[in-house]
Amino acid sequence: MAEAWACAAEAADRIGLKLVELSSIAELDECSALLQRVWRAAHPAEIASPSMLRTYAHSGNYVAGAYRAGVLIGAAVGFFGREGSGPDGVLHLHSHLAGVERGGHGQGVGRALKLHQRAWTLARGVPEVHWTYDPLIGRNAYFNLQRLGAEVAEYLPGFYGRMTDGINSGDLTDRVLVVWRLADARVRELAAGAPVAGVGADGAEPLVSRDGDEPVWHEPHPAALALTVAVPSDVEELRGRDPQAALRWRHAVRDALTGRLAAGYRIAGMTRDGHYRLEVNG
Repeated sequence: MAEAWACAAEAADRIGLKLVELSSIAELDECSALLQRVWRAAHPAEIASPSMLRTYAHSGNYVAGAYRAGVLIGAAVGFFGREGSGPDGVLHLHSHLAGVERGGHGQGVGRALKLHQRAWTLARGVPEVHWTYDPLIGRNAYFNLQRLGAEVAEYLPGFYGRMTDGINSGDLTDRVLVVWRLADARVRELAAGAPVAGVGADGAEPLVSRDGDEPVWHEPHPAALALTVAVPSDVEELRGRDPQAALRWRHAVRDALTGRLAAGYRIAGMTRDGHYRLEVNG
């Protein structure tokens, strides 16, 4: 517990952040407005209304903000869930939303928020955090799998149905579900600042590669032990410029990942240049 809080404090202090739980109406109004801006939504209720955040916070769930010089620049929201039915199900925190003010990516704010969330969750005796992310956004996949040490549990086609915010509008809402096992050795090492273990394409055959804006299918050897599946260089920019190309990527990555996961592969990680590495289980 003390180790987790120390890691969170070090990550925040190093980049001049103050991380706190949010509970007052004014704080939650500000948090809702930030999340609306991050998702470029027309109305705060599309993402997280102040009243919803108030309910989450009041009922003991996770609502936290990252402040720099008194200005809210990031926020994360989660609620408790249970994996499996009945009393034997594993309690976890589902991290529903985590966003950083536009222009603030790549500065360590997201990592500091997640480490605060990790310590907060462990302090409540809960061993795991689960969340979903868009599998086409390579930087998120790299952050989740390589920098945090989360593991892929499931591919969820069309998970949210139709969404109308500025990021997801016009696309299918496929998501990858990840599990972050908070006390695992690798997670502890990464939280303490250990170097991120790189994942490469060595020894792997391409299943889907990238040719400009287009996905390209390959026919790897049927007994290949490792495969790579590319994602677009910047799917958010591509959606605005060429939504049909973005949709072709959606179907290509969906078919590649769901097909190989069903065939006994697992997602071993994400390369720096935007390729999932798949390996045969066992």
